[in-house]
Amino acid sequence: MSGQEKIQDLNRKLSELEEQKREFMAKAKESAEKRNKLNEQFKALQAEIVELKNERDKLNDKVKELKKQRDETKTEIREKIDEIKKTNQEINVLTAKKPSKSLQMLQKEFESIEWKIQTTPLSLKDENKLVEQVKQLQTQINICKKLEQLKQKSVELKAELKALQTKSKMFHEKLTETAEESQKIHERMLKKIDESKKIKMEADGFHKLFLQEKEKMKPIQEKIKMLKEEIQKREMNERKKTEENLREKLERQTREKLKRGEKLTWEEFQLIAEKGMGA
Repeated sequence: MSGQEKIQDLNRKLSELEEQKREFMAKAKESAEKRNKLNEQFKALQAEIVELKNERDKLNDKVKELKKQRDETKTEIREKIDEIKKTNQEINVLTAKKPSKSLQMLQKEFESIEWKIQTTPLSLKDENKLVEQVKQLQTQINICKKLEQLKQKSVELKAELKALQTKSKMFHEKLTETAEESQKIHERMLKKIDESKKIKMEADGFHKLFLQEKEKMKPIQEKIKMLKEEIQKREMNERKKTEENLREKLERQTREKLKRGEKLTWEEFQLIAEKGMGA
């Protein structure tokens, strides 16, 4: 095989290797593109996960606050019930002492006796008797008034209790609703986390393929480098041979011209000077 044929054979092998390299590079590029696309999806999912976590945490804080408000309301309800019981006990005690006459009748008698004391001449004995009746009437009137106040207080306390129970129910319903919403967001977040893990694994798989393709290119690149060096070396040798052949041919032509006594070119003259050729 001639030198040129060997160079052609090496160039053919070089082309085959470069084609293999291009194939590996194309596969590596494809793997890198898929990896990058998946990593972008992973980043987007991570951002969604953070957003969902923040939303869930805010709802959980709201649940804690609603629990606190509900518990405080329950404490108020217990206190209100205790107050109602105490008031009812007082009502029961006073009811047992309540006079048979109405408050209006008692007040009328009280005013009548007072008027009698103030306007009618009385003996000391009669006056003392009337004063004692006034005291008794005053006591009975006070019992009736206190009883009315306690009954009114009981009505107000029951109304306050009902309002607190409504408030507690509202807190509980809102708490339940918020807790359910938080749970739904938490479940969505967990799904996103699972999805992101799968995408990350897939992205890592394509990154592994990318590295494998690059690793496969290394021996090919090394062979390409060696082939190029060998081709360059052989081409240089071929050029030298060609130059030597041309120089030998020129020398022969120059000698023949000298023999024939023909005029030499500047190049031929320099060649004579270098070689020291005579006619």
